[in-house]
Amino acid sequence: MDWDRLRIFRFVAEAGSFTGAGARLNSSQSAISRQIRTLEESLNVSLFTRHARGLVLTQEGQELYETARAVMQRIDETERRLLQSRERPSGLLRVTTMVTFGAVWLTPHLDQFMLEYPEIDLKVILDDRDLDLSAGEADVAIRLHEPEQVELIQRPLAMFHNHIYASPEYLDRKGTPVSTSDLDNHDLITFGDTATSVIRELNWLLDAGIETHTRKPRLQINNLYGILHAVEMGMGLAVLPDYLVHNRQKLVRVLPDVEGTPFNSYYCYPPELRGSLRVALFRDFMIRQIRAESKIL
Repeated sequence: MDWDRLRIFRFVAEAGSFTGAGARLNSSQSAISRQIRTLEESLNVSLFTRHARGLVLTQEGQELYETARAVMQRIDETERRLLQSRERPSGLLRVTTMVTFGAVWLTPHLDQFMLEYPEIDLKVILDDRDLDLSAGEADVAIRLHEPEQVELIQRPLAMFHNHIYASPEYLDRKGTPVSTSDLDNHDLITFGDTATSVIRELNWLLDAGIETHTRKPRLQINNLYGILHAVEMGMGLAVLPDYLVHNRQKLVRVLPDVEGTPFNSYYCYPPELRGSLRVALFRDFMIRQIRAESKIL
């Protein structure tokens, strides 16, 4: 059933004539009549009875009119809500990111967004796996690596840096390294085999400054948050992203001039959400927050 013809049919039914419908639609009487005739032929029913006073709906026509009117009213209501949402955004936004970044950095910043947009509800999904946005598992993702799904719209957010950290207690006990060769004599904490590719790249502590061998880790943990706590407890040295360590008084940067390869972060969402105001507002919020802290990330 052609939507344009159904729309014309509704105007004819309400006007009671082709002339009246044509005036409302800015179209000729003959053009309106042709569209109704084509609609009747496609349905193989008569929709109007021609009467001296105009057009009267048949039983089939009345049934179709009630349905068309209900559908169009729903569409009009939806259009009004969408227009209103452009001025006063509301609804649910589902955001996914890595567990540690979401728990340590993202969550504490959400209070400001919630204050600015009280009618937008947030659902934060923390998962070290990349959820499938195209399949609707989340609306937007903050990825700490370049997205593999090429169809996603992606906006670079920030470059994250990483360094070696230890607790003051550990350094008092084992001494402070002054060169990468000193790392051979220290307890090293690294990621286990199940870590994601981005996190595995932070294991450069095992071969920093050497070419002939690889150091053996003293402790392996397959969770970044777990490594952070192990370092704070004085169990050894580890490479940690700087955003994770910010404002944590129990950690000291070791060999501050030695740094791993920084990694970029991306704000991603599927093409069908390109026009979503909620997605755009949260993207702009993230950019503002990260720029404000760019010196420590």
